[in-house]
Amino acid sequence: MSLLSIFAVSFGAGCGSLARYLISLWFSRYVKSVFPWATWFINMSGTLALALSFWFMPTTAQDHFLWLWLGPGFCGGFTTFSTMVQETIGLVRHRPMLALVYIVTSLGMGLGLGDILSLLLRT
Repeated sequence: MSLLSIFAVSFGAGCGSLARYLISLWFSRYVKSVFPWATWFINMSGTLALALSFWFMPTTAQDHFLWLWLGPGFCGGFTTFSTMVQETIGLVRHRPMLALVYIVTSLGMGLGLGDILSLLLRT
């Protein structure tokens, strides 16, 4: 791994984390709900962005750094499994059915988005 590769992933992760933070601020200001909509939206849009970039990313050597910035960098910094787990634990304690809805929709839609895109892009 080159220094440029490390920089591409690090810079992308910083950008993704900042985007996640700003979107979370927006949701906390305008969406009042017990359901963790900010994390759900971030994880679903990050899954969609990662799947689309995987399918449409050209395969030249120069684009390798763009992929490192976007895939493991930006999308890795943007999406957040640990926050989803922490929010799920909080929901299990106070609203167990809502925790189940959160986990099922997060995993189901995340996998479904990837699968649907795969089917659409093959045709």
